[in-house]
Amino acid sequence: MSRKQVNVHIGSLQDMGDRFVAAWKAAESGRAVRAFEKHHVTFLSLESFVSVMSQKRLELLKRLRLLGPSSIRALAGVLGRDYKSVHSDIALLAVAGLVDRRTDGKVEVVWDQVKAEMKLAS
Repeated sequence: MSRKQVNVHIGSLQDMGDRFVAAWKAAESGRAVRAFEKHHVTFLSLESFVSVMSQKRLELLKRLRLLGPSSIRALAGVLGRDYKSVHSDIALLAVAGLVDRRTDGKVEVVWDQVKAEMKLAS
């Protein structure tokens, strides 16, 4: 079984655009685009990444992955946190592309692995 992976980058809009163009060209030419190459999240600075990936949010991601699709209320109960804080964290992680909201109102983490990358020089 292959593991689903999201690739988190700390980089520029140019880096993000370059990945998009490369994937587009591969698909256009009929070459297979490996599944893990399709899932990328880009933060434009280390500060924005760190502000989103706090210790509590990382724990939330791990727990939600283990639980599977869950309501925010149930997740808050399991984590021993108040609903409002978990709701805010889920909203932020969903905007970042790390949590999915389902049509039934539940939230989930479909990734088994988060791979983070930051270039020191371009």
